[in-house]
Amino acid sequence: MDLEKIYKDCGALLEGHFLLSSGNHSKFYLQSAKVLEEPKRAELLAKELAKKIKESGLEIDSVCSPALGGVLAGYELARAIGVRFFFAERVDGVMTIRRGFEVKKGEKVLVCEDIITTGGSALEASEAIKNLGGEVVAFAALANRGFCSIFGSNKEAKKECKLPKDLPFFALGDFEFDIYSPSECPMCKEGKTKAYKPGSRGN
Repeated sequence: MDLEKIYKDCGALLEGHFLLSSGNHSKFYLQSAKVLEEPKRAELLAKELAKKIKESGLEIDSVCSPALGGVLAGYELARAIGVRFFFAERVDGVMTIRRGFEVKKGEKVLVCEDIITTGGSALEASEAIKNLGGEVVAFAALANRGFCSIFGSNKEAKKECKLPKDLPFFALGDFEFDIYSPSECPMCKEGKTKAYKPGSRGN
């Protein structure tokens, strides 16, 4: 599966001057909502990701995603695996599981995002799950920004990766783009454009 071609064909690989959730800047941005807006495409991607997870032999009872970005990817992945789905959301800045969702003690949960950059939101969701007695067994995403190491890859995780090293991380592919602090951003230094945030958080 040529993940980069899929993102390009959907207009989901954006080029410009972007402000990331981390506060850093980048020339490229992945807009997975554009990839997932077609249900058949979302189903195809989820089935491919589910195949990788099933081949690992990992036992999973449910899939949880951080809202909002991971919800579509997580729901389709849960459907492909054949388990239930629920989501976590921020309440007063804290990732929380509510809306009547319950987590059974010892329930084996996979945390799924649309894109993993450093894995911060996924890690917050995993803490909410563990606080309710669940067991987080793995992480997954359609795309990996290259900071974390995909299961089976020989690439080492970078120091910015927040996902626990003792749990597998599944993804369909890597997108590695240069990321700059605002003070070192070459686009800012040119002064022609202002960093724009196209994602869901903070808009």
